[in-house]
Amino acid sequence: MARFQPPRGTKDLLGEDMRRHQQVIGTGETIFRRYGFSQWATPIFEDTHVFARSLGESSDVVSKEMYTFEDRGGESLTLRPEGTAGVARALVSNSLTQALPQKIFYTGPMFRYERPQKGRFRQFHQIGAELIGAESAFRDAEIIAMARDFLVSLGLGDDLTLELNTLGDKASRMAWREALVAYFRQHEDRLSEDSRLRLEINPLRILDSKAEQDRVLLADAPAFDDYLNEESRMFWSELKAALTAFGVSFVENPRIVRGLDYYSHTVFEFVTDKLGAQGTVLAGGRYEGLVEEMGGPAVPCIGWAAGVERLAALIEAPAADISDVAILPMGEAALLKAASLSRMVRDAGLSVSIETRGNMKKRMDRIVQSGASHVLFLGDDDLARNVVQLRHLASREQGEVPVEDVLSALERARTS
Repeated sequence: MARFQPPRGTKDLLGEDMRRHQQVIGTGETIFRRYGFSQWATPIFEDTHVFARSLGESSDVVSKEMYTFEDRGGESLTLRPEGTAGVARALVSNSLTQALPQKIFYTGPMFRYERPQKGRFRQFHQIGAELIGAESAFRDAEIIAMARDFLVSLGLGDDLTLELNTLGDKASRMAWREALVAYFRQHEDRLSEDSRLRLEINPLRILDSKAEQDRVLLADAPAFDDYLNEESRMFWSELKAALTAFGVSFVENPRIVRGLDYYSHTVFEFVTDKLGAQGTVLAGGRYEGLVEEMGGPAVPCIGWAAGVERLAALIEAPAADISDVAILPMGEAALLKAASLSRMVRDAGLSVSIETRGNMKKRMDRIVQSGASHVLFLGDDDLARNVVQLRHLASREQGEVPVEDVLSALERARTS
């Protein structure tokens, strides 16, 4: 028989990997709720146009990386490559555009066909947040502060730097876009094939190019700061003042850009040198046209997302879960009594393991290694007298307890 392996670019989450994953998600949920965010869950696959419209037809994600298929009804569907587009679609589909602001967080698997590397998979997991109806720079600063609190709570505060930039408003971007197009037209023959195509469809996508010949040209491209109007400069100043008030330190990085037209003003990334070339662990920005793309009104939003696998690789592995109590039955009759006894203890909120495999020494070795604090021994004589033997594993103290008093005895033993 063939031995099947997980598909390339995917991995099983087991043991320590799963504990790290759960630690990231659980920490995020705690921080989100402190800021008044509630969880949404959208389908893993959507109409292909949800992502093609939101990410741009010329983007690498749409043109090269999406898992797109035709279902049996002839509809084109795509496994979600990111979470924001689905959230915007859900807002419009569920008629929530008049109930703003909406503070949303999400977690779940995403899918992109790309070269697997450290911290990056074809099926990966994201955790993210969206503030739909972000009316001011103050709200941008608040959601960045939430991202900072999330990362600090994971123990990563000392290893990360917040890099911040502004894309200005639409008028500023359009002026810059025209200058960029004029500049790249002069050097069109030196652009990569992909960027020559982008120059016709969406020239801002050239800014995201990884091709070395394009990166060389970007060094002398028009600087966006020269095209910021007064309104955009004011928003930028308010954002930085609010971040300072929230106690969030940052460095300005004018090279952080987004290639899509609906991004505006704030863009940011938390970066680290702990993952080699993959330095960004959380990124986000303000966007103002995405809800419109989904058929809704113009709504200003800001959001961010982080790769769970990347964050999990940076944190300390949480300790394995342990049982509070172990039950060691001796004999078939005792095994059935152990079942009812375990139900009583579990109903009281304690975790229980029932050890049945191997001889007494092997079972006790497993119980000790499990980290359980107490063990209940149950033999034929105990059954006849309706008692158990309760041992505190740390002190090795042991005593006989009537079955009806087991819960109170455990409570006393655990709190003494």
